[in-house]
Amino acid sequence: MSAPEVFTLGQTPITSHSFNADRSEVAVSLNSNDVQIFARQGNDWKSTETLSEHDKLITSIDWAPNSNRIVTSAQDRNAYVWQQTPDAQTGHMIWKPTLVLLRINRAATYVKWSPNEDKFAVASGARAIAICSFDPEGDWWVSRLLKKPIRSTVLSVDWHPNNVLLAAGSADMKARVFSAYIKDVDKRPSPSVWGEKLPFNTICGEYSSPAGGWVHTVGFSPSGDVLAFASHDSSINIVYPGGPVVYNIRMTTLPLVTLTWISEESIIAAGHDCQPFVFSGNQSGWELVGTLDDPSSNKASGRSGFGAPSPVGRLQSSAFNTFRNADSRGLSGGPGSPTTSGSTESELFTIHQNTITNVRPYEGVPGAVSRVSTSGVDGKLVVWDVSAVSPVSAGGLAGKMGGMHLR
Repeated sequence: MSAPEVFTLGQTPITSHSFNADRSEVAVSLNSNDVQIFARQGNDWKSTETLSEHDKLITSIDWAPNSNRIVTSAQDRNAYVWQQTPDAQTGHMIWKPTLVLLRINRAATYVKWSPNEDKFAVASGARAIAICSFDPEGDWWVSRLLKKPIRSTVLSVDWHPNNVLLAAGSADMKARVFSAYIKDVDKRPSPSVWGEKLPFNTICGEYSSPAGGWVHTVGFSPSGDVLAFASHDSSINIVYPGGPVVYNIRMTTLPLVTLTWISEESIIAAGHDCQPFVFSGNQSGWELVGTLDDPSSNKASGRSGFGAPSPVGRLQSSAFNTFRNADSRGLSGGPGSPTTSGSTESELFTIHQNTITNVRPYEGVPGAVSRVSTSGVDGKLVVWDVSAVSPVSAGGLAGKMGGMHLR
């Protein structure tokens, strides 16, 4: 059980991050239209390259581990595939972008490589998902659109291990499973719990957010037989389509916006509460088992995180901190309260000081992930040991989790 590794990559929000195969480099978007590539140097990260092609804010990044290609999406309605090629003049390896014909008229919101890395999915605000594959004749990536019955912005996507099925969460308060089968690219998939005949745009499942919140994030289990999604009604839902059974864990904390499976029976999810929560269960039931962060230990040690305090906070307001501490922590003093002098008055008792925007597997294989990485609005990148689970306490910031129910 090791302590989290904490790195501050910038003083601006990290919109998205993705590591290369050996975790020696990481691509991040620091709330801009550029991709920064950082290389690991000892216990720190140093910016080595900047990828500039987008005109507006980059919304998502995904780095394919086997083909070593980076795909980016942005609010400029474009996506680019970046691949290292030797420079004709110097001979040095440089990142060269390839155009993607998305055919969307709204911002691209999320992008994800398929398991075989021969296609990728781009979610968008155009009520459509672009399934992109490479056209060698035109030397570009072309797309086919999944449209019906999406009624609003698609916020996240995730691929099934069979390289054909795609889960999508959208602002129409639905999580759906589509077939993204492309005849010239995919082999015919074997039957699964999601269906047998899977032509393009087949809807294999549709699930509503229980209290009507838009669906922030979706994820298939390592086997692909279970689907998890979290929505803005502060709930996480685990779907077993064979039953069908849907387990809903309703929480009184702020909403979760990102999740990843670490095994067939365990999920790590994070969001506006600034800490990664661990959920565990099986077809008999699911429950919250703890958090990878431990706000109570940070509170006891008189600190709210590691390293220098970040100037980026959820709200830099003494009045807000007064009410937050009284309500969530029952505190009228100490770190995090307006009575404390210095820069700690706006700090939280968690390592991340603001919303966690991304959680990804960092070490291990699908179904046996040993470490995960998170990035957030506070500009921090944190690597967590998934075995270092702290139980949810009866009080404090995490204590409000006790108000959940299962149905």
